[in-house]
Formats: sequence, structure tokens, C-alpha cells
Amino acid sequence: MSDLRHRIETARERLASGRFSNEASISTGIVLPILDALGWDAFDPNEVAPEYKVETRRVDFALIANGSPAVFVEVKQPGRADGADKQLFEYAFHQGVPLAVLTDGATWSVYVPSEQGSYEERRAYLLDLAERPPAECAERLERYLNRGAVADGSATERARRDCQRARQRKGAQTALPQAWANLVGSADEGLLDLLAAEVERASGYQAEREDVASFLASLAPGSGSLPKPRRRKPVRGPRGSRRAPPPDADLPSRGFSLDGRFVQARSGAELLAGVFRALGERDPEFLDRFASVPHGKKRRYLAKTREELFPGHPELYSQAREVGGDYLVGTHSSTARKRRMIEWAAEVAGVTLGQELRVRFEA
Repeated sequence: MSDLRHRIETARERLASGRFSNEASISTGIVLPILDALGWDAFDPNEVAPEYKVETRRVDFALIANGSPAVFVEVKQPGRADGADKQLFEYAFHQGVPLAVLTDGATWSVYVPSEQGSYEERRAYLLDLAERPPAECAERLERYLNRGAVADGSATERARRDCQRARQRKGAQTALPQAWANLVGSADEGLLDLLAAEVERASGYQAEREDVASFLASLAPGSGSLPKPRRRKPVRGPRGSRRAPPPDADLPSRGFSLDGRFVQARSGAELLAGVFRALGERDPEFLDRFASVPHGKKRRYLAKTREELFPGHPELYSQAREVGGDYLVGTHSSTARKRRMIEWAAEVAGVTLGQELRVRFEA
């Protein structure tokens, strides 16, 4: 894995320099070194076959496992991969190849041609080497393109499950507006009581039932978007304390400032991990203390293994970030959850949000 990370870091540097002008240079400078680190013998044409013939056409590379093509890899110039998936699928269909990869060096799209739906729906994952951390890139490439996993079929099975999961998620997202319409349209007693209780907790006054019902009716389809709340409700920390989430700090960009030192973050996950890492460097006992406080009922937010962070969900292991002291923090969560985790961390570390520690999630 360390060799693969090194190859990825080298590829990122080369991509940033803009030295790749054609497909051949991308193949030589990025694709083949990465395949080599994934266990493929890039110098053996019986294992990594260049210009593999498919009837009257040719695919850039065929990865051969158990004597037959197992993965087709099509290479395009940077920024010119769009639309090439159709050609790649035709190659794969003719040969019955279980996996297909389309890359321009920076982005790597992994497809399962035998799945149903559009080309996008048959894509297991889209990886951007320039955007994602090298460790995460390495884990994803190992997941789908490790030679041993391709040979025994487990890589294909993972990619198929990821396609199906993405399709299910998309279906659920499509149904959300109708589900919300059904919910506010029915306005049953349970929903009315829940909203009335929240109103009383937020304002200190008991809401009239008819006012609550009228408000829900105003959220029906065609009434416009949901109104933005004027205030956020307090949240409960790991020790039972109630603290209001801090507003975004007056920082130059997404990131955090600890004791006056600003650290920029490219994503919410990087921001969360950076805060935990910085607090651990500030106080060597912080990570141990945070790990010892009560966490969620089914999972932990800080642990020493990915299994503890995501029990029963190995597909989420790539969402774990190293923060020091052999600890990992789980970053597969909403921005609101990440904010609460930082609040808990500040409490455990004994720092004050908005003073010693300031955070900004917006870019």
C-alpha cells in the first residue's frame, strides 16, 4: 500500500505540472506505474496487454486474469474522458469483461458493464486523484483493481454492490420530495405533537395546534422551499452538556484556527480530522480522553480500527482518517454531525469554541 501511495503522490505532482500532453504520456507516467503497484506486471503483455484487439477496434489496456480479460482500461487526454464511456462499454460488451476503467490520469471511473441502467448508474466509483487524499485514493484503487481481488472475483463483487447501493440511494433521493409531501399533507397527530414540542423548546411558548397544522400545510408542494430557521437548537455532547453549535468563524476560507494558527481544509472531512489531529498535538492525552467518553449507540467516532468506526460497513472504511496516536476518526457524516463532533472535542480538550478554537465549514 505504501508503494501505491507513493505512486499516487508522484502522479499528483506530475498532473499539477501539466506535463502530460497525450494519452501515451498518461499511460506511461501514471497508469502503468499505478497498475504495477496494484500487483500487475506492467512489463508482461500476457498480464497487461496494450492495444488489446476487440474485433476491428482496440482498447488501450486489457488486464488479464486466469487467462482471459478481466478489466479493460481506456486512457484519454486530461479533460477529454467525457463521452468515452460509450466506446468503452462497447469494448466490454463484446468480450464480456466484468470491469471497465476510464481514466484521463486524474479521474478514474470504474464501471460494471453487466449492471442495469445508464452508463452513470453502472459506475461503481469516480475517483479524482487530485482531489482525494492519497491514502483514500490507494484504498479505492485497491478495492477495485488489486490483481488478487480481480483474479478471485471479489473486486467485481465489490464494484457490483457499490453500483447497486448508489442506485438505491438515488432512488431514495428521488422519492424524498414525494415522501415529504405525503408527510406534511397527512399532518398526523405524531407529527403535530413533535413540531409543537420543538416550538415550545425553541421559544418557551406553547403553540396552538391549528397554527402548527397551518404551517405544515404551507410546506406542501407548490408552496415554496422550506423556511430557514432563525436559530439552531442546542445539541447534547458526550457528557450530557447542552451547548449551542458555534457559528462559522470569521476565517479566510474553509478550515480552522487553533491558538491563532490557521489551517486550511479542502473538505469537511479534512477539517474534522485536522481539528482532532491539532488537539492531539496540543495535548498528548486528548485522544485517549475523547476515546473513553460515551459515543453513539452503534458506532464510535474515534477508534483505533476501522471496524470500530464502521461496524458492519467495510465499504465506509475509506472514510476513516488518521489523527495520531494510532487513532482514526470517522468522517462519513453530515456537516451538522461534524460540527457536533468538534464541539465534543473542544469540551474534552478544555478549549473554548470561538476563542482558542474557531472553525469554518463553508468554502
